[in-house]
Amino acid sequence: MNKIKIANTDLNVSEISLGCMRMAGISVKEAAVVVSTALEEGIDFFDHADIYGGGKSEEVFAQAIDMKPGKREKIFLQTKCGIKQGYWDFSKENILAAVDGSLKRLKTDYIDVLLLHRPDALVEPEEVAETFTKLKDSGKVKYFGVSNQNPMQIELLSRYVKQKLVINQLQFSITNTGMIDAGINVNMKIDASVDRDNSILDYCRLKDITIQAWSPFQYGFFEGVFLDNDKFPEINKKIDELVKLKGVPNTAIAIAWILRHPARIQPILGTMNPNRLKDICKASDIKLSRPEWYELYRAAGNKLP
Repeated sequence: MNKIKIANTDLNVSEISLGCMRMAGISVKEAAVVVSTALEEGIDFFDHADIYGGGKSEEVFAQAIDMKPGKREKIFLQTKCGIKQGYWDFSKENILAAVDGSLKRLKTDYIDVLLLHRPDALVEPEEVAETFTKLKDSGKVKYFGVSNQNPMQIELLSRYVKQKLVINQLQFSITNTGMIDAGINVNMKIDASVDRDNSILDYCRLKDITIQAWSPFQYGFFEGVFLDNDKFPEINKKIDELVKLKGVPNTAIAIAWILRHPARIQPILGTMNPNRLKDICKASDIKLSRPEWYELYRAAGNKLP
């Protein structure tokens, strides 16, 4: 497994992360196999959120991983907070309570990275800044970031927050390429030229913010996977050609496409299937050429100007 450096931090982590959203739906015994498989494959970065399973995903993970003395420092735990039932909440009270809850459920005394989950329209950046400083000074959180935020939202927070925001988690896959499309179709009177996220990809590269790709196999918004899906014959045909050429499963090709981008995007895998996890991790062993990358982009239905 190759490593990437998160922003300008001392976090040198696996270029592929395991997302634990679905861990609440499996037993501790099954989760232990998933976690051990991830570690064997070189994955050392685990993504959580207090909302996942109502907190159960964090609890199952903590029970599943064998946290022997010295092992905690060899893995990296990220969690997110801010989503409540029917509203978002970036208040000091909620963030502090969420972190304490995650620490308790994860059975650890610090979080490597805390992300603010989905933008809170009522955010008070001064209050977030005060909260982050309190968490940093207490040693409960090492680094901070956001999820699903655009450049101006990050700029607003950054004006007040003393700590650098090092991660932005965004939806991205071969069939969800909005952050790329507008940059390719500049000055064109077509739908693909519409900048829907204020150039978030270029902004994160300029600001040295690591992008994490969630739902890397999904099309639409949780509508299903595009692999082996009859709705996407062209992309699957091209992926299958590369499967034969590269000697890896189709899941690895889909992740290799994300890893090929020079922004060093870190995919978040959501599978709880150990064998599937092994297959996906083979993406770290290959590198797509520029023509291959563009062939996949076009096969997904995108046209170059």
